[in-house]
Amino acid sequence: MAKTYSTPRAAKLIGIHNVTLHRWLGEGIIKPASVELEDGRKLWRWSDADIAEAIKIKAERKSGPKPKSKSRNK
Repeated sequence: MAKTYSTPRAAKLIGIHNVTLHRWLGEGIIKPASVELEDGRKLWRWSDADIAEAIKIKAERKSGPKPKSKSRNK
């Protein structure tokens, strides 16, 4: 069986924060293999190929805070 990693461990290997990786998952930017648990939750498992793909995505994305919207609350 191939070695897989948890999401927190994958985030460390990729070099991003765990929250960032969860955001990417939610936005559909990346999708590793998952296992559906009996209670309906998903358990993401990251392969070496998934880690390599995420590192490429990280390199393509601009890091840092996003610009603030110019609209004002009235």
